[in-house]
Amino acid sequence: MNTAFVLSVNKSPSHTLIKKPCSSVEVLQGLGIAGDAHAGKTVKHRYDVAKTPNKPNFRQVHLIHYELYQELNQKGFMVSPGEMGENITTKNIDLLNLPKDTILKVGDHCVLQVTGLRQPCSQLNRLQKGLKQAVLDLDNNGDQILKAGIFAVVLQGGIVMQSDTISIELPQKPFVALQKV
Repeated sequence: MNTAFVLSVNKSPSHTLIKKPCSSVEVLQGLGIAGDAHAGKTVKHRYDVAKTPNKPNFRQVHLIHYELYQELNQKGFMVSPGEMGENITTKNIDLLNLPKDTILKVGDHCVLQVTGLRQPCSQLNRLQKGLKQAVLDLDNNGDQILKAGIFAVVLQGGIVMQSDTISIELPQKPFVALQKV
């Protein structure tokens, strides 16, 4: 089994889809990525703020697996880490099939708890036509598969850098499948 690690860390101080790669990010307990527009105790996504501004922020950190970028590149989409809005691009983790409440220990100090799946938005099509549909799929039962990454909350902060290792701690059974948050 290959070691899971951070391929890229990214942030944006404004509500833009693309987050710029950084050498490191400071992850703040209970908030998210320092200097990122989506950090906070309550929701920061503009759509959610308009509906329920005091709702807890279960989207403090957005993670996408690098293998999705490889899949998209094979389909003709030219996208790179950070361009679909994630804070952390991982490698060698099947993020989408982790159970809810999985603990991800990133680097020496950072501890994240997985909360759910990202519902891809139409902003992806502004990046490249058809990209939103490319990150959706159907399973054998005809149910939709959301492939645009997962969200987590920060249980313990720290500095996260490119090439930091990631360890996975599964929650107690029975596992709960991820749903969109």
